[in-house]
Amino acid sequence: MKFADLGLSDELLKAVSDAGYEEPTAIQAEAIPTVLMMRDLIGIAQTGTGKTASFVLPMIDVLANGRRRALMPRSLILEPTRELAAQVAENFEKYGANHDLKMALLIGGVQMGDQIKALNDGVDVLIATPGRLMDLFERGKILLNGCDLLVIDEADRMLDMGFIPDIEFICEKLPTPRQTLLFSATMPGPIANLAKKFLSNPKRIEVSRAASTNQNITAFKIPVKTREKRETLRWLLRNDLVETAIIFANRKTTVREVNKSLQRHGFSSGEIHGDMDQSSRIAELNRFKSGEINILVASDVAARGLDVKGVSHVFNFDTPWHPDDYVHRIGRTGRAGNKGRAFTFVSDEDAEAMANVEKLTGSAVAVFGKKDVRVELPKAKPKAEPEQREDDRSEDEAPRKARRERPERKERKPSEARRPNDERKPREDRGGRRYDRQDDEPVPAGEWNGPQPSFLGVSAI
Repeated sequence: MKFADLGLSDELLKAVSDAGYEEPTAIQAEAIPTVLMMRDLIGIAQTGTGKTASFVLPMIDVLANGRRRALMPRSLILEPTRELAAQVAENFEKYGANHDLKMALLIGGVQMGDQIKALNDGVDVLIATPGRLMDLFERGKILLNGCDLLVIDEADRMLDMGFIPDIEFICEKLPTPRQTLLFSATMPGPIANLAKKFLSNPKRIEVSRAASTNQNITAFKIPVKTREKRETLRWLLRNDLVETAIIFANRKTTVREVNKSLQRHGFSSGEIHGDMDQSSRIAELNRFKSGEINILVASDVAARGLDVKGVSHVFNFDTPWHPDDYVHRIGRTGRAGNKGRAFTFVSDEDAEAMANVEKLTGSAVAVFGKKDVRVELPKAKPKAEPEQREDDRSEDEAPRKARRERPERKERKPSEARRPNDERKPREDRGGRRYDRQDDEPVPAGEWNGPQPSFLGVSAI
């Protein structure tokens, strides 16, 4: 199937072709005709399946005819994070190049002045996070009674972040006869109730089993002690053919510490987390996308909405607290048909969280072992036989040593007579430490495995 078979306009098909796409993904093939028919829609799809374009493309054609008015956006897209909202805005700019549509981005962390000016001029598409939208609505800077199309994206993430009450409030302020599209990777009870309350006879599209992982991703878990996580991470970054990688940690402090540690060891890395202002986060993302750095350490603020081409690896430095986040984290790799590898470090305190992940996905994550290593590990040297002591040999094995003749001792004068052992002064080394001389027995040579990490030992796998 081609995009031309989905009923999109010629102008939009040209923009899609210029962007380098020819065939729609499964979610796009099913969702685009439904949106063009003005039906409500529930789309269940894992991250990385192209669901953003599945609502952006038909929305552009739907909004092609109409007149915009000040303070009254014609359509509204709700996103849980600033990064995801910015990504959707980029999609509208790319695919709407041949259409006269105006867009506004309402997100926190930036000044309101430009956002309010754009609303005053009138917008066709308003992309917003719930917090900033509620703020402007309460100030009277925006009216929602002219919005005929609503998109609730990443609804399960909205639930995790506590935005459901805000979404319900916003839905109640929108006109009742409208088109509503809801997209989510999972369908927990509160999201199902939200859909039942605010969607009218929706078509349900499910392109993959809820909470399933991408088949293009090879996922591993690594049992490791907490204090050995950094060393293990560095070894994998050097030896697993890493091109670009995103490393996820549960805490913002951990993000900062891991990034500094990697930089000290010569890696080209950056960081992104919730304590950074929006301009700094965008700048760091741009460095990663441009290739200035090839490793990005992130908190879950970046788990969804990061659409960076060619991410070869994802590392869960910490096993995510919420099992749904596991699917979204590792979904940053293996996108657009490419292959990817994902590693999750599992310490003793992560064991329960990992069990919840495996319960959600319905399959056990493979343990990373020697067979999965991409470099040739040094072979262990053979264990040397311990040297046999003379007194352990039999008479047939070794001849007795001839006793060496000792020169005759001169008679000592009484004054030169040696003192008894208990009266001798112990010898001192150069540091002034006292010691008694003892004969050391020979130490057998041990086994040396070369620079092989401990997590690949027999006990670990």
